[in-house]
Amino acid sequence: MEETKVLHITSQLSIDVVRKNIKNMHLAVYPPTGRVRIAAPLRIDDEAVRLFAISKIGWIRKHQRNFVAQDRQPPRQYKERESHYFQGKRYLLRLIEHDAPPKVVMKTKTYIDLYVRPNTTTEQRQSIVNEWYRTELKKLIQPIIEKWQPQIGVSVADWQVKQMKTKWGTCNIEKKRIWINLELAKKPIHCLEYIVVHEMIHLLERHHNDRFLSLMEKYMPQWRFNKEELNRLPVSHGEWTY
Repeated sequence: MEETKVLHITSQLSIDVVRKNIKNMHLAVYPPTGRVRIAAPLRIDDEAVRLFAISKIGWIRKHQRNFVAQDRQPPRQYKERESHYFQGKRYLLRLIEHDAPPKVVMKTKTYIDLYVRPNTTTEQRQSIVNEWYRTELKKLIQPIIEKWQPQIGVSVADWQVKQMKTKWGTCNIEKKRIWINLELAKKPIHCLEYIVVHEMIHLLERHHNDRFLSLMEKYMPQWRFNKEELNRLPVSHGEWTY
């Protein structure tokens, strides 16, 4: 059973504390406001949590500043000549009305052509583009998994693409299933590969501990560069860092 409360650390810092049946404390900072959350074992009292948070003040402030500085796009309207990203590159949207089923086509290095029926709403256009992103992202993920399974020595039983509000990816270790965020269709392929490998490493190590970092260094020595690049890229209104 989880217990949740707000703990005031300083006059300018409050954190959400969630007590769970876990062994160690886990700290996270969430966008866009820099909300701080600590998951703590049930046996740990408030004073121990407070001291842990104080010891991490520098780390917390650094990530909160990163969120403030990160470029954020306003919500997309899916209108003519609006900027959209695909595989890390910026394109202009061309809205083309036709009396046929909707589709998305890329014929040039400048434009994404969105074919829709007349009077299509913003929400409908968004859904069409998102389904195109999903299709294109799925084409990339399976080859990445097949490339890395023999190298890492793990087997992914299942994977899916979905929209997520707080993570680039997640992993169900028991079922050997990973989920990849739909927004990664907009990012460079090597950033997508970093996230896929990150989740696959969790099949060897559940926690973000020294062993996990060592495994990342072993299999993908450039992972820190990829992570930093991913977090520097323009993000949509509801995105975050990883």
